[in-house]
Amino acid sequence: MLHCIRHQCRSLIRRPLNPSTLISPISSSLISSQTLQLEPQTTSLSPNASSPYGVLSIFKQLCGSRLKSDDGFGSMVSGLKCSEVDEVIDYLRMNDSDSAVELFELLKNEYGFKHSRRSQFVIAHVLANRRRIKMLRSNFTQMVQEEGSGSGPSLCELLSVNFKCWNDNAIVWDMLAFAYSRSEMVHDALFVIAKMKDLNIQPSIMTYNSLLYNLRHSDIMWDVYNDIKESGIRESKQTKSILVDGLCKQSLMQEAVTLLHETDHVASFNTIMSSFSKMGFVDVAQSIFGLMLKFGVHPDAYSYNILINGLCLAGSIEDALKFTYDMDKHGVEPDETTYNTISKGFRVLGKINGALKSIQQMLTKGLTLNPNSITYTLLICGNCQAGKVDESLILRDEMLSRGYQLNYVSYSVLVSSLCKIGRVDEALFLLYEMEIVGLKPDDVMYSIIIHGLCKQGDLQRAIQVYIEMRTKTVFPNVFAQRAILLGLCGRGSLTEARMYFDMLTDNDGNRDIILYNIMIDKYAKLGMIDETLRLYNRIVEKGIDSTIVTFNSLIYGFCIAGQLTKAMRLFDNVRDHGLAPTAITYTTLMNFLCENGNIKEMFDLMREMEASDVEPTHVTYTVVIKGFCKQWKLEESMLVLDNMISLGVYPDAVSYNILIQRFCKARKIKQAFELHDEMVSRDLKPDGVTYNILINGLCVYGDVHDADKLFLYLRERNFVLKKAAYMTLVKAHCVKGDVNRVMTVFSEMVKMGFDVTVRDYSCVVNRLCKRRLTNEAKVFLSMMFRNGVLPDVYVYTVLMDALRLGGDHRSVRELLANMVKCGFDDS
Repeated sequence: MLHCIRHQCRSLIRRPLNPSTLISPISSSLISSQTLQLEPQTTSLSPNASSPYGVLSIFKQLCGSRLKSDDGFGSMVSGLKCSEVDEVIDYLRMNDSDSAVELFELLKNEYGFKHSRRSQFVIAHVLANRRRIKMLRSNFTQMVQEEGSGSGPSLCELLSVNFKCWNDNAIVWDMLAFAYSRSEMVHDALFVIAKMKDLNIQPSIMTYNSLLYNLRHSDIMWDVYNDIKESGIRESKQTKSILVDGLCKQSLMQEAVTLLHETDHVASFNTIMSSFSKMGFVDVAQSIFGLMLKFGVHPDAYSYNILINGLCLAGSIEDALKFTYDMDKHGVEPDETTYNTISKGFRVLGKINGALKSIQQMLTKGLTLNPNSITYTLLICGNCQAGKVDESLILRDEMLSRGYQLNYVSYSVLVSSLCKIGRVDEALFLLYEMEIVGLKPDDVMYSIIIHGLCKQGDLQRAIQVYIEMRTKTVFPNVFAQRAILLGLCGRGSLTEARMYFDMLTDNDGNRDIILYNIMIDKYAKLGMIDETLRLYNRIVEKGIDSTIVTFNSLIYGFCIAGQLTKAMRLFDNVRDHGLAPTAITYTTLMNFLCENGNIKEMFDLMREMEASDVEPTHVTYTVVIKGFCKQWKLEESMLVLDNMISLGVYPDAVSYNILIQRFCKARKIKQAFELHDEMVSRDLKPDGVTYNILINGLCVYGDVHDADKLFLYLRERNFVLKKAAYMTLVKAHCVKGDVNRVMTVFSEMVKMGFDVTVRDYSCVVNRLCKRRLTNEAKVFLSMMFRNGVLPDVYVYTVLMDALRLGGDHRSVRELLANMVKCGFDDS
């Protein structure tokens, strides 16, 4: 019979069974056919609880249902009563305790069945008997958290009445108290312990330690500790450490120090050192460190880190560095915290350069501190932080020549620093060097390299590193995936970008919204609004939460596609998704409203932005400036400029260019140049657009000779002007009839390597012909041929019309012949 029950329970958990195999030949003779008869349509479980064979009926029905479908079995489990499951578990406990536990866990974990308190205590005793303490602790922790605070008395009542004489009852009581304490239900834990005393059950030191830890902020801690002393239970190393921590938390430092004489646990000393250090008494912390060594307690990395941190914050850089040497002397390996603590101390004090000099002085003076791996690591990290990457690389070479190996911290700092300044090839070399010396780069380091290569536009190598990373079983993190996708989108290879994106997101497990945002942004900027919306719909279908970046891209996409109404409608719906518009959201809409001439709506949106406490950016203010300029409200635009500067938001070249252009068009050339001078005074370098605007302003609204002076001034200072500036001057001199200047400026433009097209030549020929300067126009035609630019029909037509008006029919015939020679129709 026992074998049959074990077989049934294990089969239920591990695999579907044929119901006919549930009852063994041995047991079948003991069970009447009437007892086992069940209707196929029956779904309720109502065996005769008074019959021991009712248990088998439940099992047969459960297993038979599982054969049909898991859903059916789940439905059947949901229909079970706690009393029915109690009967099964209690029966199995007596006959096959392992199966009882397995059934209990199956119903709870896979089908969410809520067991009765009785079943939970039954299984607790089984687990205690089998010494499966980890599972017992986990089950009790879950139980007390579900029961909640204040449930201690009722659970104690059930345990004391129904399980009084059960084996291993003491373990169950103790674990219940521990679970309450671990779940920070201290009053319930104290109640359980009081009940245990009445039953003459001794709590374990683990339970007492947990209570001590939760009560370390209060005086009740001493009551618990006195209980430990009176009970005669043996204290653990953690007991004194918790007491010391409690005394420190209560600022009873003298009492805490006194306890150090009774402990050899390093955690106790660390706690007191940390407390004194945080209070600013780093000298006292050093004394405690000396006491630790005197008592024969070996300090760990945390001990040193406490003192190093305290000394750095106190400004004692040299003493902090000495402790790093002491670590090496006592065979304590510095960890990442050690280096971070030193670096942070340097940063807080702003003395990184001074600290580096101190180390160098110690080395050059030949003090007792010989350079070791810690020294070099600090120097490398410090120099990288100060932007002296080359000096760090020299230190690396010196370190290797002395027989020291770089650690992971040094390599990661060097790789990151090299990538930041665009020296990715050197960073990649260090990555491979790491592998040679036995250090394995992680996904973060690979991601830094991949991002650096993508930033340089070397996407092919970035992908190679990405593939190499996977072959070395270093799984790419989201940052590497994002870097590759950004690189593909930035390079303009939309097809490759989409293929890579689909590969990453076709798996439902990848729910990284940033990948979607990158792709949506690319489509939006290209004006491909339909594809943008398709991707957004995929986000919605997958149940991925959109971010405000998603909506910003969608709004931009609608705007660039000329669907401003839809963009405004989407803006109105942003808050419905639990998101708040950002400065980018508002600025995007304001800019396109301004471009479309909807200045009033733009200012309404600006007021809404202010009312929503969204801080405007310099771009927002630039859009407002543009709006005022479009209305020719130059004074108001200047007030906006002054206001943004007073608020600490500084304009860029675009802000000034908009103003300069509008002042030029208003024929206020002097004020335009004053704005240019203001740009320079604010350390803003005027760009090619700025000077093109000024040259154009002088040519159109001022004096072309002043434009020439500005042009020559810039050329003498090797300022690279845009092609538009050259053509503006050429056109102006054409109008003035100054052919020499036209030829000079145009020739220089060609010499500068600009892409001079037939349209540019046509522009000059047309203007010269209008001035009846046909000979000069013919010179330009010859220049076209010399520079490999073939004239089009327009150039020939304009020049021939001008020649006919001048009566130069011979030249007309020559041009016609030349046209035919060049392949044009003589008609």
